[in-house]
Amino acid sequence: MFLPGFTFKKNSIIPGFGLTMGFTMFYLSFLVLIPLSTIFINTAGLSLHELWGILTAPRLIASYKLTFGTSLAAAAVNAVFGFIIAWVLVRYSFPGKRIIDGLVDLPFALPTAVAGITLTTLYAPNGLLGKFLALFGIKAAYAPLGIVIALTFIGLPFVVRMVQPVLASLDKEIEEAAASLGANRWQTFSKVIFPEVVPALLTGFSLAFARALGEYGSVVFISGNMPMRTEITPLLIMSKLEQYDYGGASAVACALLIVSFLLLLVVNVIQWWHQRRYA
Repeated sequence: MFLPGFTFKKNSIIPGFGLTMGFTMFYLSFLVLIPLSTIFINTAGLSLHELWGILTAPRLIASYKLTFGTSLAAAAVNAVFGFIIAWVLVRYSFPGKRIIDGLVDLPFALPTAVAGITLTTLYAPNGLLGKFLALFGIKAAYAPLGIVIALTFIGLPFVVRMVQPVLASLDKEIEEAAASLGANRWQTFSKVIFPEVVPALLTGFSLAFARALGEYGSVVFISGNMPMRTEITPLLIMSKLEQYDYGGASAVACALLIVSFLLLLVVNVIQWWHQRRYA
């Protein structure tokens, strides 16, 4: 029933939209936009020649290759095994399921430095797992492989938690209908299930990749920090800060920030295209 003298907006679902929207913008600006803007302000004090010299230094180029390569590898591993873990947690019931489901979030709760020390202890040449890998000539700690292991550890929850609710929301009657029409298991998975999961899987992959680009605590111990070999870019940012080179640290941070933003933008475009294609 409508009261005379009152008008209602169709889009005003939440009461007090103006107030809550204003608080949202203030909160995001105070916690996200203003701190990030200081990075660009510090970088703006550098000339183009200085900026180019910082970003193309041989030691930094080597760290780019290592950071982006290991982050991409870890995100790809998480995309595969994170999907499998989410599938098992959604589709099967077994003893200890809640415990395993809770362990997925452990990298979120565990301090990254503790994770780094633990992984280094396990994968060191004399560690519980490292000594067995050494028998096959595989060096995990103090090598790029160790960095991939650490980044896989911290990025796994992003993929699992993005894919899990999508799998849970899929109607099994659709799979049964596909089977009744003659589709085998692979056809049902590739034509019915996987297209629905792709947007969430891409989001989890991009979040894991972006998180890995800026990871420091879990990597700094297991990497060994050997110049030109196992130095990650965040470590060089910390080194510049310790040398009071705030402009150089801000320049490198801007490069990582821009790459992360472009990655998320590309993923959003792919999701938009995917939704339009399968709409």
